[in-house]
Amino acid sequence: MSFHINQRQLYSVICHGSSLLSSLIISIAIPIIILLVIDDDVVKQNAKQVINFQFHLLILFISSGILFLITFSEWLAALLILVCLFCNLFVPIIAIVRVSNNPNQVYDYGLKQYV
Repeated sequence: MSFHINQRQLYSVICHGSSLLSSLIISIAIPIIILLVIDDDVVKQNAKQVINFQFHLLILFISSGILFLITFSEWLAALLILVCLFCNLFVPIIAIVRVSNNPNQVYDYGLKQYV
């Protein structure tokens, strides 16, 4: 199926914008649904990037909690959580702007791909 540029742009923006939602389940479920339903390769790659990004953030949140439990270092755990919150807010906005400006290109978060 040949995707129109506006459709590709819309679905890619929805994938990246889902990261801004508060629930982890929703922010991962939307890209998974788009990955399964849409047949466009660029949209699928954008969805995979978002899922991978959310998994990395989840791992960082969990590791900051474990680090707090092991070291009782509140400032270090707080610093890691602030980094997570900063990344969860600003990196998807950058991705949305990049995908909106160039819908034919996949936005790469620069993380190792697990999905």
